[in-house]
Amino acid sequence: MSQPIRLMRGFATVGSWTMLSRILGFVRDVAIAAFLGAGPVAEAFLIAFSLPNMFRRFFAEGAFNMAFVPMFSKKVEARDGAKEFAQDAFTGLATLLIVFTCVAMIFMPYLVLAMASGFAVDDRFDMAVLFGRIAFPYILFISLAALLSGVLNATGRFIAAAAAPVLLNVIFIAALFIAWTLGADFGLSLAIAVPIAGVAQLALVWLAAARAGYRLVPRLPRMTPDLKKLAIIAAPAALAGGVVQINLLVGRQVASYFEGAVAWLNYADRLYQLPLGVVAIAIGVVLLPDLSRKLQASDAAGGQDAFNRAAELALGLTIPCAVALMVIPLPIVSTLFERGQFGPDDSAATAVAVAIYGAGLPAFVLQKVFQPLYFAREDTKRPFYFAVVAMVVNAVLAIGLAQVIGYLAAAIGTTIAGWAMAWLLWRYARGYGDAAAFDDRFKRRVPRIIMASILMGLVLYGVFLLLIPALGTPGWRYLALTVLLGAGAASYLGSGQLLGAFNIRDFKAAMRR
Repeated sequence: MSQPIRLMRGFATVGSWTMLSRILGFVRDVAIAAFLGAGPVAEAFLIAFSLPNMFRRFFAEGAFNMAFVPMFSKKVEARDGAKEFAQDAFTGLATLLIVFTCVAMIFMPYLVLAMASGFAVDDRFDMAVLFGRIAFPYILFISLAALLSGVLNATGRFIAAAAAPVLLNVIFIAALFIAWTLGADFGLSLAIAVPIAGVAQLALVWLAAARAGYRLVPRLPRMTPDLKKLAIIAAPAALAGGVVQINLLVGRQVASYFEGAVAWLNYADRLYQLPLGVVAIAIGVVLLPDLSRKLQASDAAGGQDAFNRAAELALGLTIPCAVALMVIPLPIVSTLFERGQFGPDDSAATAVAVAIYGAGLPAFVLQKVFQPLYFAREDTKRPFYFAVVAMVVNAVLAIGLAQVIGYLAAAIGTTIAGWAMAWLLWRYARGYGDAAAFDDRFKRRVPRIIMASILMGLVLYGVFLLLIPALGTPGWRYLALTVLLGAGAASYLGSGQLLGAFNIRDFKAAMRR
């Protein structure tokens, strides 16, 4: 099997499982919106759940794994003590996280204040502290699961690692309906479900890694030369991850001063994270180890082809999604979320944020394409510098505009900072030579992808005007939204094929092989 076909199949495997996870995540968020709306319990839980998720960017798919995967991939390629290195990394990470989790649970009130100081004046604060202490051990389980996922991905085994996030959403949905059946507290039930889901995810990937010959178990930690190198490489990436999290903190701090805004931004985030997660996670998971192996083998041409096809696929999937989120955000939000405690005003507030986030979607996914070019070369310093610039842009816009446009300042800051980060990564990646250069096929196809997406946007808006009565009618709105999105997808596929933006037969051939 050729390298491009193998790369495409890897994307398809990770992307399909991620799609299932995101769909179940929608079901989860729709249920949370229906039972809790944008009220204080929902906001308290969302802040509590965001705490372990914030720190997982350091220890899971963030700094640690971005440094670990290239080193591990090169050891696998060279057959040079890969299992021993993975064992030492697993033990070291577990030791660090146990200590960190205990400290965080003690100082949880301060973490909640750092995340949402606007909660300090009402009941949301005490609820968020309680929920946070229950949920925070999730960071231990999910970070170890991410390391094991890195081991599996680097050895070409994608299914278990891609399927693990599905468990989180299944357990959340089950917790909500058990709480509804028993009349239990929804917020408390969700908080308890978080660490349970972490244990389930860790168990799944641990068993898969053990079957693949990497049975990793905790032992007394030791500092080896490889772990020292790993720490040196991971430190700048951790700082970069910290800067990214400051961006999130700024957004949530701004939102916490506007009633309901934490929930509105969270639901909007979930919508644009669907295409971002499916494409960006698939590309990041598959591309980083593939680039690392090619660099180890001095295969610059193969690395360039992998990078270009990943970038082409990313834009081919995310640009039309971005256009759709900007053109028809309200029917999407109202149909998916508007029920129970989530009313029309909540839909309108969330839809505006969705449109703003949609404008940044291509930038967010391009970051995931460009970053492996740096990490595969163990260069984590420059992404840190770029992240600092993006942080300043985000903070200035989010805080400066908050008094003028309210909670939407947080979304605007995130989107513009995302484009700043993507531009910097692209600008300086060109110094890596041909491996980071766009080839003729990419330059030919991307303008056509943009044109096909614009044509799709016009079709979407026209069909939306025709379907306004049905979209506002209970029962019919689901069918109407399906027709609306189907018309958009059909117009994009048709115009893209005619314009030469992509060739559907290429994808079919890749899937068959």
